[in-house]
Amino acid sequence: MTESNDPTAEETAATTGFVHPLTPVIPAEEIPKVKAALLRYRVMAYIVGVLLVLLTLVAMPLKYLGHDDRWVTWFGIPHGWLYPILIITAIDLGRRVKWSVQNVVGIALAGTIPFLSFVAEHIARKDVNRKLADSNPDVLR
Repeated sequence: MTESNDPTAEETAATTGFVHPLTPVIPAEEIPKVKAALLRYRVMAYIVGVLLVLLTLVAMPLKYLGHDDRWVTWFGIPHGWLYPILIITAIDLGRRVKWSVQNVVGIALAGTIPFLSFVAEHIARKDVNRKLADSNPDVLR
């Protein structure tokens, strides 16, 4: 019998970064936990994003143009307290779907720029849903 020079799936994944198409990205028993982590992250991304938009587009102009700083307190303090929870949910989701550190940091920092948390949430949701679809045993051929 002659040996083949074709690389194995593990060697191909190690050299190219691609996983064999039949290898599940997320194990079947982890799929419900990933879906729950995605929901927690999405809720926090929307709450923190809305608070940040209200802070920058409503409260800050009212403070500096209208000399009424109570709205900065009403929107800024909840945003400040909920932002660390957004970071925790992003780390949890990233750990479960095996994101790189750069992706987790980028997703977490998106909560500091108005409207960017909505974009980051959309990108994260698409990526996680793609990984879930790739991991679904019913989809695997």
